[in-house]
Amino acid sequence: VLCGEALTVASYQCIIPKAMGAQQEVGFDPTGMEAVLFDLDGTLMDTDDQMVEQLALWLQHLGWSGLREAARWLVMAAEGPTNMLLTLLDILGLDAPLLGLQRRLRRLRGVTAPDYRLMEGAGAALAALEPRYRLGIVTTRGREDAGAFLDQHDLGDVFDVVVTREATWRLKPHPEPIREAARRLGVRVERCVMVGDTTVDVKGARRAGAKAVAVLCGFGERDELEEAGADVVLEGISDLMSVL
Repeated sequence: VLCGEALTVASYQCIIPKAMGAQQEVGFDPTGMEAVLFDLDGTLMDTDDQMVEQLALWLQHLGWSGLREAARWLVMAAEGPTNMLLTLLDILGLDAPLLGLQRRLRRLRGVTAPDYRLMEGAGAALAALEPRYRLGIVTTRGREDAGAFLDQHDLGDVFDVVVTREATWRLKPHPEPIREAARRLGVRVERCVMVGDTTVDVKGARRAGAKAVAVLCGFGERDELEEAGADVVLEGISDLMSVL
């Protein structure tokens, strides 16, 4: 007798070991899922560490201690307000001019084609999932950046839908981007799994009615992701096959 009941298939959920990087919670069942949606930064795109390193170098000039921890906290704390600001700029019609200015300044600095690193294990995970699920991207990055990343790694044909910040009025953690991805796929949102690395991704999924799979290869930490409502927390993208 385990977990107070006979040893049945259901009761195995009570003793699933924390193996392969996954913390499987009782009640998560991938049966019936038809689509898997991915965040980009910190999930498929290995950019979070780059941002932290750049900010840490800047903080060094201010004489801060614990530079990497402080930089990580600042980037995480800014994600939600930044998404709200982008939404406001969109409503005011200022997003396109300001983002266009950003691109021009980047070109003046000699940065014409950013090098986007693919997260370790992402390629193999996508190859394994593609035959069995509809795949999509839900990101707060713009259409140009998302397209450049997909082109750089020859992933354009892998995804059935790409929802960028231009696609909806509201951004994650609002549920609208995830619902829009499900609508375009022709799949009920309840049959979608959202994979992301921050509480913004998890909260967006929960509010939309989708399953939330969190990964620790980006900014999020296990405690905060679980508190936000993640159905499963994995060490990295390569562990997706242990739950899907």
